Amino acid sequence: MNPTTASPRTLEWIGGIDGSVRLIDQTRLPTELVYRDCQTVEEVWEAIKVLRVRGAPAIGVAAAMGVVVGLKNQTAAERETFFLRLTEVTRYLASSRPTAVNLFWALERMEGTAQNHPAPFQPQAMRQRLLQEALAIEAEDRQMCRDIGRHGAEVVPDSGGVLTHCNAGGLATADYGTALAVLYSAAEQGKRFSVYADETRPLLQGARLTAWELSQRGLDVTLICDSTAAQVMKEGRIGMVVVGADRIAANGDTANKIGTYGVALLAQAHGIPFYVAAPSSTFDLSLPNGDAIPIEQRDPAEITRGFGKQTAPEGIKVYNPAFDVTPARLITGLITERGIIRPVTADGIRRMVSAASGLALADAISEREAASGGVR
Repeated sequence: MNPTTASPRTLEWIGGIDGSVRLIDQTRLPTELVYRDCQTVEEVWEAIKVLRVRGAPAIGVAAAMGVVVGLKNQTAAERETFFLRLTEVTRYLASSRPTAVNLFWALERMEGTAQNHPAPFQPQAMRQRLLQEALAIEAEDRQMCRDIGRHGAEVVPDSGGVLTHCNAGGLATADYGTALAVLYSAAEQGKRFSVYADETRPLLQGARLTAWELSQRGLDVTLICDSTAAQVMKEGRIGMVVVGADRIAANGDTANKIGTYGVALLAQAHGIPFYVAAPSSTFDLSLPNGDAIPIEQRDPAEITRGFGKQTAPEGIKVYNPAFDVTPARLITGLITERGIIRPVTADGIRRMVSAASGLALADAISEREAASGGVR
């Protein structure tokens, strides 16, 4: 293994206050490494919507930077005009994808930063402050990746195999990944293991992105069809499963790429520990359980004409949810930047989020829960 090899940077801010968002166009991987500069908020929205940038943490960073891009022309705006445009931009970006909570968390944070900016109002100073906040979100995400990796490395077996589904690596974050950060850190500690990556139908994030990223870093990776997961578990090749998350409810129910729920059921059937790696920003304590997590429905053509080739009868009905929800009872532990929540309980999650976000957020959560009847 050569785990020290760095992956290309997923996204970054280019230039000063009138700069742009540069990101890897992940729709072109693995055959082409192409960068795309988003100069307008419409281009940022499109990049999120069509999965040029994807993965909950990376979407949050892209959205925060997209707010700054969307305010480029507000150089001489009055306060009321500026804030009307800010609301327009954040609502527009929020419409790009419904499931990843980091998107809404980042946009709310940017709005809060503007609201709390001290008087007197100056559009240039406000734009500069929002850029600083977007860069802070990126920097925090990079540190979060390292911390998740450090805590999660302890549960990685020192031999055998680890299975992962979809992509939760550097391509899904600002730096090191969430689920894959666990593997990178374990490899850096000298643990020797192999990785099995599900292809992840229908858009093949595991085949196109995870397999590419792990091989770029020199880890031992084997690509398998989604339908092969049960067989490799039965053969004793898998000692652990680790995946990422797009939203985690207050009780630990976790939304992740479609197919994750099935992998969790298989892991339980074979007595294999199943871990989820995610930052505190992925937890949504306003939702008591996973039943309330919104599930994005994708274009039927992703299944019937995947990558441009027709593979199904013309006019066939298609059901294409992008995510499913894994119940907390199937999850061995939640690996966060603050440590591992194990067993997965509402109380354990509440304590972690409170520690990560401070007493102010804890108080806000308590008020919100009281209004909704409490967490069950």
